[in-house]
Amino acid sequence: MAIQTRNKRSIAFSTASMSDLVFLLLIFFMLTSTLVSPNAIKLLLPSSNSKTMAKQSVTIYINNSFNYFVNETQVSEQELENEIDKQIAGQIDASVVLRSDASVPVQYVVNVIDAVNNINNKYNTKHKVILATKPKA
Repeated sequence: MAIQTRNKRSIAFSTASMSDLVFLLLIFFMLTSTLVSPNAIKLLLPSSNSKTMAKQSVTIYINNSFNYFVNETQVSEQELENEIDKQIAGQIDASVVLRSDASVPVQYVVNVIDAVNNINNKYNTKHKVILATKPKA
């Protein structure tokens, strides 16, 4: 008479706990990614329905006090072109993202576009200026 054990050993690996861990990590990263804010300078952006995805090399901010910021460094209107030139030096077709407060007059936006166009004419490059907007509600 052969003696048999009641409990047989299973060689299968249970992955039920692995899926729980994956879902917990997914929830964690989704929650923490919403806390990251791309706008260090608080602006009330104008609304638009259009979306443009481009390589962002330089970000220029114009706040409601009409101050210019190039990559979060405050510059005067006279230093604007030189600072943009330093940031995009050596890049042929980089994009300049302009984040302007909705209350800023158009002349301040045109000053940035003129500065980028002067750099394009100087070095024969094709830098683009993209006006950042918020989605319409």
